[in-house]
Amino acid sequence: MKSILSLLLLSAVTISSAQTYPPDAGQPGSTAITPTDSRFVAWATGATVERGFVNISNPSLVVSGSNLASYGVPANAIGPVDGSLMSLGDHGTAVLTFATPITNGEGFDLAVFENGGPFFLELAFVEASSDGVNFFRFPAHSLTQTATQMGSFGTPSAVNLNNLAGKYGGNGTPFDLSDIPNNPLLDKENITHIKIVDVVGNIDPQYATYDSFGNIVNESWPTPFNSCGFDLDAVGVINQKILGTSDFEKSNVFLYPNPASDRVFIHSKNLAAIKIYDISGRLVTSQKGISSNGMDVSNLTKGIYVAQITSEEKITSVRLVIK
Repeated sequence: MKSILSLLLLSAVTISSAQTYPPDAGQPGSTAITPTDSRFVAWATGATVERGFVNISNPSLVVSGSNLASYGVPANAIGPVDGSLMSLGDHGTAVLTFATPITNGEGFDLAVFENGGPFFLELAFVEASSDGVNFFRFPAHSLTQTATQMGSFGTPSAVNLNNLAGKYGGNGTPFDLSDIPNNPLLDKENITHIKIVDVVGNIDPQYATYDSFGNIVNESWPTPFNSCGFDLDAVGVINQKILGTSDFEKSNVFLYPNPASDRVFIHSKNLAAIKIYDISGRLVTSQKGISSNGMDVSNLTKGIYVAQITSEEKITSVRLVIK
């Protein structure tokens, strides 16, 4: 009986140690996504950040005049990948918003870009929200050893990481909304906010961060620089919600004509502003309020845009076609 039990335990250890996830970019089976991948239909249009410490175990450490990460500004995380970064610091967070919600479609729905690798990786948890209040984390898993600290320029292997942004360095780490357990407070068809939470990487239980299975996540640490922590470049959208007439009716906002060629008119109470973005997430024109003459869109090239309408302290995003 004892030998049988030992065999079962050995088999369980073997299966656990054999578990792996998709490998590094460029290797067969990798799910890494390049910034120019044709699947991207939009990018984040808004960003806020709460910086973390340069060194969470030594909060008094000051670099470049601050004990918090200070490299980059929130605007650097808006729009497509361009090499401009926003550093989060140890356990810092960033919240990204989108002109049109992300939806749970076929395959991956979004991807997060960081600038790490090949000599170091800085990781982050990713969370989704459909109301900007309740956030739900993609189940993350780290199989990296936790006996020895990775070090400032250590490099966790991609095959040991799942649903952790940054596992592919300069390439995008993709995420599928189907991976998040269903919850009545999360509408996966209408994701409006994505939160990025820096993984500290310290294996000391006093400062460590843990994956969804209770494992300490060991990664590049410490990083005593003003650019410490996860360096967010961009969040790309693969599956985007298609807005139609019903969306106007629910919000009591009407934009017409649509398609348009010269001018658009908006029916809305207490209209404050309208911003129009192209499908890459770039702001192309904006106007505070709308007169009886509407808004001039004659300078826009033919194509699909997103009109972000602010009224009654609410923001409504509508697909606008210019013909």
